[in-house]
Amino acid sequence: MMTDKHKHWMQLALAEAIKGLGNTHPNPTVGAVIVRDGQVLGKGFTQPVGGNHAEVEALQVAGDVAGATLYVTLEPCASQGRTPACTSAIIPSGIQTVVYASSDPNPQMAGGAQVLKDAGIEVIAGVCKEDADMLNRPFFHYIQHKMPWVIAKAAISLDGKMATRTLHSQWISGAESRKHAHGVRALCDAIVVGVGTLIHDNPSLTVRDAVIIGQPPLRVMMGKHAPKPFADCKLLSDEAPSRFYIIHDNDDALAWRELGMDVVLVENYEAAFQHLAADGCLQVLLEGGGKLHAACLEHCISNELLLYQAPLLIGGVDAMSFWHGTGVETMQDALHIANIQRQILGDDMLIRGDIVYPA
Repeated sequence: MMTDKHKHWMQLALAEAIKGLGNTHPNPTVGAVIVRDGQVLGKGFTQPVGGNHAEVEALQVAGDVAGATLYVTLEPCASQGRTPACTSAIIPSGIQTVVYASSDPNPQMAGGAQVLKDAGIEVIAGVCKEDADMLNRPFFHYIQHKMPWVIAKAAISLDGKMATRTLHSQWISGAESRKHAHGVRALCDAIVVGVGTLIHDNPSLTVRDAVIIGQPPLRVMMGKHAPKPFADCKLLSDEAPSRFYIIHDNDDALAWRELGMDVVLVENYEAAFQHLAADGCLQVLLEGGGKLHAACLEHCISNELLLYQAPLLIGGVDAMSFWHGTGVETMQDALHIANIQRQILGDDMLIRGDIVYPA
């Protein structure tokens, strides 16, 4: 019964955390609820960078919390970062018990549970841990690998093509799929395309048909070389920040810089994604094209697959495919998709899951 009660209130804290999804990076997404005698005194979620953490938000709403229990989806931080440590707000507040879901994987902030115990506060850990861990998967991935969580997204035909042999691709997917994709964009810190997509599609890479809280996603082009500049490039607009990552510098890169583009020289694509993560972009939507998808799959960079499959047949050996690269040699080398989700969107099928690379 006690466990069920804790799960009930933690689910409410998780619902709070969801309100901050896509808006807290590089901080984790956290929700908090304060309860006393079966009544909610206050609740809150982590604000965008520089704002209050969830615990402080809930404490400010609650007022008198003497003898109350704090439910929080992540172990309260024990060190000061951009804001004071949450433990320093909890300890003098009168909170009697702290129940948390995920342990903090950040060594610079971890240890809050022990600090609270040393102050005489009862601490219960691991309630609804799996649900809370999933919410902060990009943050946990960054702490462990110093890389962003990369979602490989594509609209494909039934035969796996992203465009015709003439590179025509608008539109493979239907309106419902495109609207869903913009909702995913809104939850990401950056949207990445390759140089071919920039040249042939001139995409805006903005979020439409979805609400953005805070800053719009960074618009990113990755390529071995910068293409020839073109003045009507939509990434030069002031709708959202933009950046080019290139492996080889040249006069075209200088020309883009003169047009106002942020151009970053990197050793390889992995270094580009590391740079994005260090800049606070912990969840990245990789929108292709096929050669960039191939490079990221063949170098184990992409983490999640998001396919919108339309009931079309395009055909052609020269048509752009989703994995437009070398591919694997044997079926034993094939990548597997785990935790698969399927959803009908109009006439399209959404297929989503985690990419599992062979050992």
